[in-house]
Amino acid sequence: MHLSQETGIRAPSRGRRFAPARAVLALAPLAACALLGAPRASAANPQPYQVDWVPSGDGTIDSTMKLTSQLETLRTAAPVDPYGLIARARGDVGRLRTVLESFGYYQGRIAITINGMALDSAGLGDALTALPKSSSARVKIRPTLGPLFHVGRIDIKGALPKGMEKALGLKPGAPAVASEVLAAGMRLQDALQDAGYAFAKVRKPVAYEVPQQHILNLVFQVKTGERVRIGGIRIEGLKAVHPALLRRRLLVHSGELYDAATVERARQDLLALGLFSTVSVRLGKPDPAGRVPITFTVAESRRHTVGLSAAYSSDLGGSAGVHWSDRNAFGNGERLEVSAQAINLGGTASTGLGYDARIGYSIPDFKRRGQTLGFSVRGLRQALQAYTQTGETLGTTLSRKLSARWQASAGLAYEHEIIDQESQHYDYDLLSLPLAARFDSTDLASPLLDPTHGFRISLNVSPTLSRGAPTASSGVTNQVFIILQGTLATYYDLHRLLPSDPAGRTVIAARLMAGVAVGASQFSLPPDQRFYAGGSGTVRGYRYQSVGPEFADGNPTGGTNMQALNLELRQRVGRNFGIVAFVDAGGVSSASCRGTGASSSSCGGVSRASGGVYRVGMGTGVRYYTSIGPIRFDVALPVHRRPNDDRFEVYIGLGQAF
Repeated sequence: MHLSQETGIRAPSRGRRFAPARAVLALAPLAACALLGAPRASAANPQPYQVDWVPSGDGTIDSTMKLTSQLETLRTAAPVDPYGLIARARGDVGRLRTVLESFGYYQGRIAITINGMALDSAGLGDALTALPKSSSARVKIRPTLGPLFHVGRIDIKGALPKGMEKALGLKPGAPAVASEVLAAGMRLQDALQDAGYAFAKVRKPVAYEVPQQHILNLVFQVKTGERVRIGGIRIEGLKAVHPALLRRRLLVHSGELYDAATVERARQDLLALGLFSTVSVRLGKPDPAGRVPITFTVAESRRHTVGLSAAYSSDLGGSAGVHWSDRNAFGNGERLEVSAQAINLGGTASTGLGYDARIGYSIPDFKRRGQTLGFSVRGLRQALQAYTQTGETLGTTLSRKLSARWQASAGLAYEHEIIDQESQHYDYDLLSLPLAARFDSTDLASPLLDPTHGFRISLNVSPTLSRGAPTASSGVTNQVFIILQGTLATYYDLHRLLPSDPAGRTVIAARLMAGVAVGASQFSLPPDQRFYAGGSGTVRGYRYQSVGPEFADGNPTGGTNMQALNLELRQRVGRNFGIVAFVDAGGVSSASCRGTGASSSSCGGVSRASGGVYRVGMGTGVRYYTSIGPIRFDVALPVHRRPNDDRFEVYIGLGQAF
C-alpha cells in the first residue's frame, strides 16, 4: 500500500483503496466544485429529501462525513430526480468509507437507505418515482466504525544521521490515522532540512495492512542528499526600497549551516515589514564547496494608500475621516501618515461637533533591529457631556520588539489643552513620560482580525507634570501625578472542549480593565485625565462617560479609580456572519474632596462625587466578517436604568469590541 495525496493507501493484494485524512479534508472544496458538475433534474421533477445521520460515536468523524457527503452538501443547492438521488447516495458510500479509513477504521462500513430500502433494492427507483410530488424521501446514513487500526512496524529505507529517526514522532501502537502518518514523514523531512540537508526528501510512506491484527506496517523512503551551508544571498525585485534595509534585517547569513526553518523565518520577517506584497525564496545549485546560493524575490506594495473611515454609536454619534500614508518615505521603510476625522456628529453624550487630526512619522530599525522611533502631532476637539476639550499634542515614542509576543515602549509627550467643565475654564500644560509593555499571544497579523485563542495584556504607566488651574482661582499650580492602566483579555475556543464544534466557530472572550491615578485627588486632576466608564470601550448600554460620580446636574465628574469587566460569546454563522451575546460591568470611584486639599471652587456643585458608582449592561450583536476584520453592530441595554440613561445604545464599527 502507498500513502499518497492522489491515491490514498492502496493494498495491491486486495485491490482496496484507503484515503488519508489529508485527502478527506480536501474533499470539502471538492464538494463545492461538485455544485457545477452534479446532475440536475428538470425544474418540474426534483425529488426533495431529508438526511438523517446515525452517530458513529466520534463527533469529529461525524462532522467530517457531513462536510464530505454530497447528500448533505448538495441537498438544497443541486436538486436531483429520484434516480439522481440513488446515484448520489451510491457515490457517498465510497466517499464516507474514505473518511472512516482516513481516521484509521479500515474495516468500517457505511449503510445508506432511502425510505428504509437498501440502495441495491430492485424496486427503489420505482418506489421513489411513485412518491407524491410534495413528499420528501428520507435518507438514513448509518456508519459503523469497526476496529481501529494501529501502527505496527516502522522501517526507514535510506541513510539517516544518527538519532534523526526520532523526528518522525510516530511510534508503533499509535492509531493509524492517515493525517498523522503523513505528518510524520513531513516532520522528518523538515528536521533534515533544518539540519543542513537542504535537498532532503522523504517520500510518502508505503503501508502494508495486516487485517487480522488490525495494524499497518509502514516504510518511509528517505533521500538525504549532501549537507550544505548558505552561499551568496541575492535580493531581487527591489525598486524604491533600499537594499541596505533588507541586508540589515536578514536573519540568515552566508557561511551559516543551511536551516530551512530559519530561512522561512527570514522570509516572513521581510514580509512583516509591510513594504512587500509577496516575498519568495529560491535555492540555487550547491557549488563544489558545498554552499547553496539563496535568492529572495520581493514584490513591492503600493507606496501610497488613501482610505476612508466611518463609525457610529448612539452616544457619541457618527465619525467620518480620511487617512493617507506613505509606507516608504525615504527608501528605508520610513512611514508617514496623515489622518483627519470629524467626530461627535450627533449623539446623546456629545454637545457639539469635534475633530481629531494627526500626523505621524516612524523610522523602523532605529539604531538596532526591531526598534522603531516615532513622532506624532495631534489636534483634538471634543464636545462631551462631561467636558469640552481643545488640545494640541506633540510626542515621540521609542518602541522595541522584545520577542515575538512582547513589546515595550517609552516616550515623551507635551500637551496644551483648554477644558471647560461645569462653567469652569481650565488651561493646562501637561508633560508626560508614557511607558508601556504589551504581550500578545493571539498570533494575528492585525488587531482588527478575530482572535480565537491566547492573551492580550497591556500595562501603561504615565508620570505627568501638570501646570495649570481654573482661571477663577488665583495663581497657577504645579503637580505631579501618575496614571496607571492595565488590561487583560483572553480568548477561548470551545472547540477545545467540544471537538465536534469546528475550530474558531464558537469563542468565549473576556477582558478585565483597571486604572488608578496616584498623587492627585479627583478634582486636582485635569478633567480629561480622570477615569470614566460607559460606552463601547467599557460598559455598553450606558452613554459614554456616564457611569461614575456625577455633578448635581447629572453630568459626569470622572474619578481616580476605574474597573471594568467584559464577557462575550462569539458564534460564527455560515461563512461571513456571526452573532455575539455580551455582558459588561464596571464603575468609577473617587475619594471625596474633604481632606484632599482641593479648593471649594474645584469641588463646588458636586453631588455623589464620593464613593463608587457601578453599572451592568448587556446586549447582543451581529458580525459580518471581511478580509480586514469583522464589521460590528451591537445593541446594548442598561440593566439598572436611571432617569437620565438612554433606553438602549447602538454601536457600529470595524473589528471586535476587544
